[in-house]
Amino acid sequence: MPKFKPYDYNQSAMIVINYEDQLQPGTFEHAIHHLINKRIDLSAFDVNYQNDDGGRPAYDPAILLKIILFAYSKGITSSREIQWCCESNVIFKALSCDTVPHFTTIASFVSSYPKAIEKLFEQILLVCHQEGLLGKELFAIDGCKLSSNAAKEWSGTFKELEQKRDKIKRQIRHCLKEHRKLDKTDPDQKQQIQRTKQTIDTLDKAFERIDQFLKTSAPRTGQGKRPKEVKSNITDNQSGKMTTSKGTIQGYNGVATVDKKHQIIIDAQAFGEGQEHHTLQPVLETVKSRLNKLGIRKDIFKGRYKPIITADTGFANEANMEYLHSNKVDAYIPDNQFRSRDPKFQDQKTKYGKRHQTKPENQKRKVIPASEFDFNPVNLVCICPAGNKISFRGERPDENGNPKAYFEGKLLQCRNCTIKDKCMQNPAAADHRKGAGRQVSFLLEHKREPNYTDWMKHRVDSAKGKQIYSHRMSVVEPVFGNITTNKRLNRFSLRGKQKVDAQWKLYCMVHNIEKLMNYGHIAAR
Repeated sequence: MPKFKPYDYNQSAMIVINYEDQLQPGTFEHAIHHLINKRIDLSAFDVNYQNDDGGRPAYDPAILLKIILFAYSKGITSSREIQWCCESNVIFKALSCDTVPHFTTIASFVSSYPKAIEKLFEQILLVCHQEGLLGKELFAIDGCKLSSNAAKEWSGTFKELEQKRDKIKRQIRHCLKEHRKLDKTDPDQKQQIQRTKQTIDTLDKAFERIDQFLKTSAPRTGQGKRPKEVKSNITDNQSGKMTTSKGTIQGYNGVATVDKKHQIIIDAQAFGEGQEHHTLQPVLETVKSRLNKLGIRKDIFKGRYKPIITADTGFANEANMEYLHSNKVDAYIPDNQFRSRDPKFQDQKTKYGKRHQTKPENQKRKVIPASEFDFNPVNLVCICPAGNKISFRGERPDENGNPKAYFEGKLLQCRNCTIKDKCMQNPAAADHRKGAGRQVSFLLEHKREPNYTDWMKHRVDSAKGKQIYSHRMSVVEPVFGNITTNKRLNRFSLRGKQKVDAQWKLYCMVHNIEKLMNYGHIAAR
């Protein structure tokens, strides 16, 4: 048998190292070190320190930024874990110069300086521009919905929260009754009495929490065309309940605007609502003002070389189309029916099958569609499939402002109709006096005036529009893939819109620094 020198990895050694030698050119840690030391002005953080004449010396913001950005690049968001890395990891020791900031210092730095972090994001964007990484030809906008540090079980409208509070109150009364009963009949059951007491304490805290929230807060209003109350959250009322491909989450929507040339993020904002249509205008206004402030372009959306804006169907509504048309923004944002108008997708369902093969339990059953009714838009007459003339109930605009004619079947006609089981969702509705017959509505195309959505449909459906929009996914989706998969951002660890927005910007900075490392000249320095 050959002989080898023995070795043991489970041992400690005292070695002499040079911290700067650990930050090798071409690595991410070297890019951070070079940027913060040579290219970035951190004076925006200085106004928050007031220890010039006395007090304990503070950790340099440069040190804290280096270890936080490097930790985020490795998917580490826990401030306790970052502190542990500074104690045990050589690269963290090199970036922090062998200092070990307390985890509370790290957590406070991330959550306390949102304005300074925004200025830092802008400075890194300016460096990207100086390195020639911005093409300014096409910007893709999209949102990435992530869970936050709040439980969706504590969500609800004010009415639902009041019902939950009343339910807890009833449970407290029941537990108190049981506690008194045990105290009188079987005082030796100490463990059971203690468990009941703990249950009462837990329910008391939950009751006080809900009650205090209802007394001090106001109902949240949604951003839809018809404002209505949306669910509040007791833990973080600025977060929102959002539907994703993986289910419903309580969190924030991280919206990013990405430049096509090298996928540099030029704007990053977090919103506490699942709907994206109301985020388009503030995002475009922020992009315009930021590029003007940095001296990159005075008015990015005007002039001969203005960029193309692309976004998915979540950003499409009439108000946004009017904004884009009025401001002469060269944008391509399709409505949710644009694929049904494209001949290339006509056989998609037949060829690949439907997207959702299993029907949800609460899905409405199929009935005779409105297209089977004989509708005369000139005389406003409607004949049902059974041959009966149904009553005209008037004209009124739908949620998009388009005029529609509404009809309802006469009660006696629907009650005695032989096909009512196929025609009505609830056939029994026609069997009693206060019920209703089949209701249908039709869009009055001849009375509808052209709108801004029609203008956008024409742009998107053109050959040029299809070619331009095909670039959207390849520009913005890899960015979210890099941040959520490679950098392992699967949830926001903070509460409150300002704090979450700062954390989202820090992660987007990590992405931009990585682009600078790969395509800029930092690696050679």
